[in-house]
Amino acid sequence: MLGGGHAHVHVLREMGRERFAAAEVTLVTPFARQIYSGMVPGIVAGHYQADDAAIPLAPLAAAAGVAMHETAAVALDAARRQVRLADGRTLGYDVLSLDVGSDMDRGRLPGAREHAIFVRPIETFLAAVENVLDAAAERPLDIVIVGGGAAGVELALAFQFRLGLLGPIGARGHEAGRVALVVGGERVLPGYPEAVRRHAEQALDRNRVTLFRDTCTEVRADAVVLASGARVACDAPVIATGSEAPRWLAGSGLALDGQGYVVTGPTLQSGSHPEVFAAGDVTTRIDAPHPRSGVYAVRAGPPLLANLRAWCSAPGLAAAAATEGAATALTSGAPLKRYTPQARSLNILSCGQRRAIAARGNWVAAGRWVWWWKNVIDRRFVAGYVLPAAPAGAPAAPRAPVTPSAGTR
Repeated sequence: MLGGGHAHVHVLREMGRERFAAAEVTLVTPFARQIYSGMVPGIVAGHYQADDAAIPLAPLAAAAGVAMHETAAVALDAARRQVRLADGRTLGYDVLSLDVGSDMDRGRLPGAREHAIFVRPIETFLAAVENVLDAAAERPLDIVIVGGGAAGVELALAFQFRLGLLGPIGARGHEAGRVALVVGGERVLPGYPEAVRRHAEQALDRNRVTLFRDTCTEVRADAVVLASGARVACDAPVIATGSEAPRWLAGSGLALDGQGYVVTGPTLQSGSHPEVFAAGDVTTRIDAPHPRSGVYAVRAGPPLLANLRAWCSAPGLAAAAATEGAATALTSGAPLKRYTPQARSLNILSCGQRRAIAARGNWVAAGRWVWWWKNVIDRRFVAGYVLPAAPAGAPAAPRAPVTPSAGTR
């Protein structure tokens, strides 16, 4: 199992209840905990501590009898069934499951690698945020968020709220800083309903976030440069411009789409190697396109679990099958479970203050009650994967599953 994403967290928890028969399972993850991305703006705003949004992976792995390696994959050879790790080890596999999420291209925007803060990996981002807030407590800072999607809007509002909590600083009582959002076009939240965009722009205006309807072309040590030629003073540039497929997949031999994501079918199997399963943001479902969001990764957890269990437990599986029919059925003839992404999902965007915007299809709502609703959903989701303390020698009892709201991704 590569990655500790939402689908794999579900697999681990359920394996704690019933382990895979006659299977040796290994989890490779670069971090010892999974930070739920939907609560990251709340951490930045000061509503939560990082631990409130964290799912510890080691206890889940231990309860499931899974060996855990705290490192990252750097290469995959699907033909040889081998994964090379950042710590120098190479692991072989009979069955592979991918839930590693997506990456950010640090070289796409000139100067960003040297001067900017990237929202992923989340652990690294949160450490950088603490440094920014420490500096803001000493002198006024200009923070510029680059990216007009959900992550950019939520983080701009979160930073503005958090700076306000710091209060006046210095002998003259200056504000702790200013926040600007560069949206990369004319409108915020492309792809969202008009009512959601309107609520978001009202929230940005109400909270005095400066909006630049322009594209960032360069990041410098003291400013971000826009396509118009304007320079926006900046002490802390934050890049929230979307994601890309992990680059190490390019040489893996797996079937990939034009952007480098793993092509999977209804049973979550690779389109080229049936012994490879994948879920979450690292995948593309050409037969059922859907946004890359944790909501879909969570829903993929149960069918992924069922198919991994079936594939690992049945002898003589057609691991090298040449046809799709053989690749998606056990030797007994029982089909693997199919995962159909839901047509509509609930998305709730936090607005810095304890306010939020909710959307599902054409239904849109906003206000304080929406934030409290999101707070309940998100806390329940995280708590559902944190194993309760158990008496010495007794296995921990996993909790019931909860589907999260969609937020920063």
